[in-house]
Amino acid sequence: MYNILLGGAAGDGIETMAGLLEKMLKQSGCHLFTIRDFMSRVRGGHNFTQIRFGDQPLHAHRDTLDGIFTVDEKSYQEHQPRLSYDGFILCDEALAIDDFRAIKLPFKKIATDLGNPKVINSVATGALLKLFNIPLDHAAAIIKSNLRADLVEINLSAINKGYDLLESHYDLPLIETSEDLMLSGNNAIGLGAVAAGLRFYSAYPMSPSTSLLDFFNAHSSTMAIAVEQAEDEIAAINMAIGASYAGATAMTGTSGGGFSLMVEALGFSGIAEIPLVAVDVQRPGPATGFPTRTEQSDLKFVISASQGEFPRMVIALRDHTDCFYQTARSLALAKKYQIPVILLSDQYLADSTTTIPILNASEIVHYDEPEAPVPTPDHPYKRYALTENGISPLAIPGKSEALVRVDSDEHDESGQITESATVRNQMVQKRMHKLEGLKKELIEPEFWGAQQCQSLLVGFGSTSGAIKEAVDILNQEEKNYGALLFGDIYPLPTERLRHFCDQVMEIINVEQNATGQLASLIREETLISCEHSILKYDGRQLSVDDILTGIKNFKGGF
Repeated sequence: MYNILLGGAAGDGIETMAGLLEKMLKQSGCHLFTIRDFMSRVRGGHNFTQIRFGDQPLHAHRDTLDGIFTVDEKSYQEHQPRLSYDGFILCDEALAIDDFRAIKLPFKKIATDLGNPKVINSVATGALLKLFNIPLDHAAAIIKSNLRADLVEINLSAINKGYDLLESHYDLPLIETSEDLMLSGNNAIGLGAVAAGLRFYSAYPMSPSTSLLDFFNAHSSTMAIAVEQAEDEIAAINMAIGASYAGATAMTGTSGGGFSLMVEALGFSGIAEIPLVAVDVQRPGPATGFPTRTEQSDLKFVISASQGEFPRMVIALRDHTDCFYQTARSLALAKKYQIPVILLSDQYLADSTTTIPILNASEIVHYDEPEAPVPTPDHPYKRYALTENGISPLAIPGKSEALVRVDSDEHDESGQITESATVRNQMVQKRMHKLEGLKKELIEPEFWGAQQCQSLLVGFGSTSGAIKEAVDILNQEEKNYGALLFGDIYPLPTERLRHFCDQVMEIINVEQNATGQLASLIREETLISCEHSILKYDGRQLSVDDILTGIKNFKGGF
């Protein structure tokens, strides 16, 4: 496995370079996992992309670097402490970097001689491929499919020039892999929604959810999806609710600040019993916080968002495959129980890319909607008919002869506003009955590690990959560690947690927030306490190394 970092300022083309390089690595047979760290500015500052690649599947990043390509001295200064002793620093010969690991090459001169100084990163891409002894077989096809026609020839020349600058330093065993999908988390969410029959998506651009809006907008015609960029998040969620009321499978997306604006309408979805899926791609708050960074601090907020009480479901997306299947499932559950379902993602998962097995649309969960009720004089349609499971017959305006009344006020079975205390009790109880069925649908957290473990890590969402790898490393010496990785998180599935609680000596919660929100939820729901916490809230994702260091610190070493 190798771990390299590409660093520079916004506007230096680092993201374009990384996107092309990871495609070349993938087509050459590598598994990879890429993370992106960028500042909230158009020009300047410091951005980097970190690509981990090799011949084994990868699901998280590591801190130690095998190599750095830097456009400027700042990237070197920022990241050289993480570079291994036998690693490399690839840079232009003009940079003032005095390090025995530096490989200084005439990137700028070659780019200028080719007639376009902007192709400097393509020269460096060729050099990186040669360093790892990766053939240029796929470079031409990838350049042709990703750049404008008038830029193809000069960039291919630049890559070849860079390839010829040095000898190979590393031997990367390439494999024939069946992994032929490379997706970001947000694109995987988009594909899952499309596979589930999404017909309407509305959102206001807010990092890091914006690329989800971009995905739907780019494919709206071919995938028959109506996409609306709303004037704000309040409009976005109300549009989605309106589309769902009209019979379309609908979804909205935002980040924590935007979700704050959606809260009142979320309650409207709850009391009106209109299916809705809302994606919260988390970033650090409060207020503007860290707009381009990552965190898991919205869990308790979305569980209790909006005044009053109504059933909802919260699903934390753990990895890119999860993004696909759980998004599709969330749309089915929202329709079946006529509730809001909230998907929790975060910037790390949304913007990272990885190679995954082919997704199978035939495996996703669908909800077969029942026949629309036909009203008669003796049996008029009752939108909120009292039922044992709390789910009332759902008619679609224009597709049924029924008059479909909905209201944000409390209402009776027909949808008429009421002030009756008796009816109020009936309606609250009816809505809450849905939880009984919903709890039967819950998926227990994934277990990873030694079945007879004595130390149990618990986590949710995007920390799952790092937790898995940390557990594997810890278990190389003694089979003493296991992990429960929560996807379905509210209502909280507790059966597997209670099973391991009776067995283990300690529970360690691993979270990307300051207060241990999952641990708090577990304690509230089960009275089970976590003995230790590994928490990170600086806007940078917990790595495998962070978890190993955290365990070492409170264990006093291994």
